[in-house]
Amino acid sequence: MNKKPNRGLLNIVISMARNLAIIASILSLNISLLGSVNPASAQDTVKQIEDFSESKIIIEAAKFLGTSAESMAEIVGKLMAEYGEPSAIIKGEEVSAAIMLGLRYGHGEVVFKTGERQPIYWRGPSAGVDTGGNAAKSVALIYGARNPRELHKRFGGVEGAAFYIAGISINFMERGDIIIAPMRAGVGMRLGVNIGYTKYSKSKGWFPF
Repeated sequence: MNKKPNRGLLNIVISMARNLAIIASILSLNISLLGSVNPASAQDTVKQIEDFSESKIIIEAAKFLGTSAESMAEIVGKLMAEYGEPSAIIKGEEVSAAIMLGLRYGHGEVVFKTGERQPIYWRGPSAGVDTGGNAAKSVALIYGARNPRELHKRFGGVEGAAFYIAGISINFMERGDIIIAPMRAGVGMRLGVNIGYTKYSKSKGWFPF
């Protein structure tokens, strides 16, 4: 005597089989998507890494400032020997003037080693044995900053740390663990050593204090 199949149990088995098939297809889709996305993301990350090696900075800074590679090699070599590769670089233009008391305004772009970049503006007063005017291009090497937000502050000048090499002026500013070393070349000259600060921000501003 043949027994009739238990249709309730059969329906449960069929339902479970369908659910397993759906789960398997979803897992397969996710695995294939992961396989296609991850390599591209890793490749994009590699492409974004900026080259801040000594030779690259010498070439780019000399080209931007309009100076010789030999002059920049002397300056950049001195900075690299003391601080190593920078974490970010600012390229920009600025104007300044002073008769004992001075002002400086500039704008440019900050580029981080990670590839992150952002417009940046700076301004600030100065005081000291300092007279003259200057319209200049500027390349600043930055040490210790991890993102643009850490630069949106006031940085004080390091007294006695300004010097000239081959017509290019270099001075140092610092705040906490962050050091900014601007290198300037341009028309006119600011004589003497000035003591002051520079305020960096993500937007334009005219009030120097």
